[in-house]
Amino acid sequence: MALAAGLTQVLDERRYTEIIMTRATVSVGEDIGFLPGTEEEKMGPWMGALDDNLEFLTKNDSSNAGEWGRAATNELIRSKIKIKSMNFMRGRTFMNKYVIIDEAQNLTPKQMKTLITRAGPGTKIVCMGNLAQIDTPYLTEGSSGMTFAVDKFKGWPHGGHITLARGERSRLADFASEVL
Repeated sequence: MALAAGLTQVLDERRYTEIIMTRATVSVGEDIGFLPGTEEEKMGPWMGALDDNLEFLTKNDSSNAGEWGRAATNELIRSKIKIKSMNFMRGRTFMNKYVIIDEAQNLTPKQMKTLITRAGPGTKIVCMGNLAQIDTPYLTEGSSGMTFAVDKFKGWPHGGHITLARGERSRLADFASEVL
């Protein structure tokens, strides 16, 4: 939903110039080690959710543009999304950007503050996460940066918080969340 809203506001409404996507790079299993390449290439393995969501949003393109038209549309969409590492955010100012912070439950309050304070004029920040899926051993639901941000922005007229009632993956995923 956040990605679809961002794409609408960037491509259709031109409210923002581009989407900047970042996330906590916390491994679930063993670390895969050093990754060669540019910042965006190094972030690639961490951005599977972005790829999955873009595929979902563009797979049912009802236009009759054919394969070439779909490829051009996908290229246009990709050109408006920049993948950035949190490690290189200090000192940046994002102006007129739609910033998505994914897996925000794995951020510390200090990391969350660092990211949110990068917002310049005309920038919106959307933090997404699931407190039941904290992968960082030193964070809890109460100490997560996401919890910290939600608490600090309560009552601010320019902020908002949404809790989804259930997941949207599948019955299997919902059941596994409950019993495992």
